[in-house]
Amino acid sequence: MVGVAACGSVNSIKALWETRIRKIQEEDEEQRRRRARGGLCVGVWEERAALARLKEKLQMEDGRLVLRIEREEWKSLPGCLVQFSQVQEWHIHRTGLHKIPHFISSFQNLLVLDLSRNGVTEIPKQIGKLIQLRELLLSYNRIQFVPEELSDCECLEKLELAMNRDLNQLPDQLRKLKRLQHLDLSMNDFTCVPDCVVALPMLEWLDMGGNRLQHLPEDIHRMEMLHTLWLQRNHLQELPENISRMARLDTLVLSSNRLRDIPKLMEDMSNLRFVNFRDNPLTLDVTLPCRKTDTQDSEAGDEEDREMFGREFMHLYIQEARKRAHASLTMHCVTC
Repeated sequence: MVGVAACGSVNSIKALWETRIRKIQEEDEEQRRRRARGGLCVGVWEERAALARLKEKLQMEDGRLVLRIEREEWKSLPGCLVQFSQVQEWHIHRTGLHKIPHFISSFQNLLVLDLSRNGVTEIPKQIGKLIQLRELLLSYNRIQFVPEELSDCECLEKLELAMNRDLNQLPDQLRKLKRLQHLDLSMNDFTCVPDCVVALPMLEWLDMGGNRLQHLPEDIHRMEMLHTLWLQRNHLQELPENISRMARLDTLVLSSNRLRDIPKLMEDMSNLRFVNFRDNPLTLDVTLPCRKTDTQDSEAGDEEDREMFGREFMHLYIQEARKRAHASLTMHCVTC
């Protein structure tokens, strides 16, 4: 009888313990459901608040619907932004934005994507879905890699990737951008002009200043439409002779390089109106003769123009180089 009583007591205690455990589990489950409901409410509220903020940033400009955000903290863009997929331009500056959202592909009407001066680290492959995009402006970010899918943006006319610092190459597929006219790759880490850049058939304006270019491509003349070329602050020691075959080139900036000479054939570049060879260790010491002017102000302005354009200096340098080469040849013939 004692054994039976003890067994019944143990069973009672076990049942009581299991009841308490079950109750605790049910209470925990209820708390989890409450937290989930509360989190859902918070998420919905945050999404509505973000949607309201975004609506305030929309405006019509020149007949286009534009999203404009400046000097506000938006490190990421909320998914609810896809509700405004009809937007044609994004202008988001100085917000600390870290990345371009993958849902960017939903904005099929996008013509301009301007995310300059943020903290963007990559361009998503989905960028290639924007087949109407005309301008992609991503200067002053932290981009190190450009996806080949960008070449699918067949309407792209303007691409700016200045001051991304570690950017040093482009995918060869970008040569497919048949309409690209304006390309800014300044203040990066390029050591040569990418082959795809030389192959761009409609390129008119190129800035590769502030890189580490050591030479220019021998076939640089293939850029037949190019009229403006910025190459300041690089490591160039010489220029290819074929640069003289760039018939449309009218602006050439070569200041702060390591050039020792100016190709003589550049004298025939009749369309070149602005050239700057300042701050190069040129072999010959050539000084432009002073001009007589009526007033001091006009003299200062005239000298400034001559320094800025530099074309007169270029011609004088080439002429002086020819004279010295001829004199050296004559002296050699005499001594022989």
